[in-house]
Amino acid sequence: MQLLAEAEHLKPAFMKGIESHFTEFVDGLVSKSVLLESSPPSFPTTGSEKDGYKTKGLRAPPEHGKVFVVRKSLLDELFEVDHIRTIYHMFIAFLILFILSTLVIDFIDEGRLVLDFDLLVYTFGKASIVAPTCVCMILSTLAVPYGLFCHWAQSYHNSSHKTVHSVFFGTLFMLFQIVGLGLGPTYVTLAYDLPPASRFIVIMEQVRLVMKGHSFIRENVPRILSSSPPKTNSVQLPRLSQYLYFLFAPTLIYRDEYPRTPTRRWSYVASMFAQVLGSLFYAYYVFMRLCIPIYRNYNQEPFNSRGLVLCIFNSILPGMLMLFLVFFSFLHCWLNAFAEMLRFGDRMFYKDWWNSTSYANYYRTWNVVVHDWLYYYAYRDFRWFFGKKFKSAAMLFVFAVSAAVHEYILAVCLGFFYPVMFCLFMCFGMLFNFIINDQRKGSIWNVIMWTSLFLGHGILLCLYSQEWYARRYCPLKNPTFLDYVKPRSWTCHEKI
Repeated sequence: MQLLAEAEHLKPAFMKGIESHFTEFVDGLVSKSVLLESSPPSFPTTGSEKDGYKTKGLRAPPEHGKVFVVRKSLLDELFEVDHIRTIYHMFIAFLILFILSTLVIDFIDEGRLVLDFDLLVYTFGKASIVAPTCVCMILSTLAVPYGLFCHWAQSYHNSSHKTVHSVFFGTLFMLFQIVGLGLGPTYVTLAYDLPPASRFIVIMEQVRLVMKGHSFIRENVPRILSSSPPKTNSVQLPRLSQYLYFLFAPTLIYRDEYPRTPTRRWSYVASMFAQVLGSLFYAYYVFMRLCIPIYRNYNQEPFNSRGLVLCIFNSILPGMLMLFLVFFSFLHCWLNAFAEMLRFGDRMFYKDWWNSTSYANYYRTWNVVVHDWLYYYAYRDFRWFFGKKFKSAAMLFVFAVSAAVHEYILAVCLGFFYPVMFCLFMCFGMLFNFIINDQRKGSIWNVIMWTSLFLGHGILLCLYSQEWYARRYCPLKNPTFLDYVKPRSWTCHEKI
């Protein structure tokens, strides 16, 4: 009887494990079947081909690209396990303690409860400028790339100068990407002196729409190039509604259709947005309790190696918490909320990056949405254009693009140029990508990866925070161009 009772007790866990493995098997089977059945229009080839990549010409070889299937996000599956759910509860307990400590300290210092969110209000200020800017970006991205593509596609085969015709419309599209979406929003953030979080919203929306526009053109132009003149009328152009759906869908890879879920769960959407709001307050209390008390008085001592080391190690804990909060609030909650509202089926926005034993695997699994875009439109297109043998050069190109965009976002949002992120990405990130590669297995490499991640985020938080306060404590009356790019934190030692 005791053995029977133990078997009944183990039955649910055993069945859940079997179900998990069966789900993975079915998902893989579906992916392979879709890949075999789907046959996108092939690209006409000119020039020689080698190992599936064209070495000459202007058109890419036939390729399937990313296959979308219906699947849940990994955390949604893990949270069904009570042990993993407990870790989530522990983070909520930390938030409660942050709030209580803030209230108690304010009560001791002020003699009353102080519910002051001035920092949060300032950071997200000037919403009357942010909202119209984002709306204008979305509307222009909806109209211009789609309109240019349709005009080009409808007259391409009837044109007697196809190259000139394509270059003309391609130039217009590039001007829109660089000037309309590139310089326009950046000018607004600087001219109106938007606060940091408001700048972040505008710039992230700018980068997102630039990548969306590129994907739409990149995926649809081959359809026209691959069609022969007599069949021009049979080429079905994407509908405006399909492109509009893509602009809001949580993916950067364009498809006419995506796998959809049968229903919407509005309670799930509300839960996701509530957790985004909770993460925002979590980040606020992390800065209030762990960051501001350290950084606002740093310049009372001369800039030296001892102070820098202490600052970095004091920044590791808040840096670690910010890493988790960004991942959970955006890659899980925000993207899942939009996916649920749009009934977008493929929820694999990330993989189990926390189990990575190599940086190569970490880069592939941390943010699958951006990784897919970089892989298909930067890495593979680079190797198609220059040849398959340039694998290392293609990887270097992807690192450079990613590092430059990250540094651009931070420079505009913070209001100064301090290329710490770029240096860490291009130097240590790329070095670790080759040293701690996929051949590294075992728990020790996972420990090494986590240690380097924590240390790297501590360095970023420390140096950027020091520079932020230095720019405010030690302003310059008539700054030159070099003053904008030279770190102020190295020379600002004035007393407050």
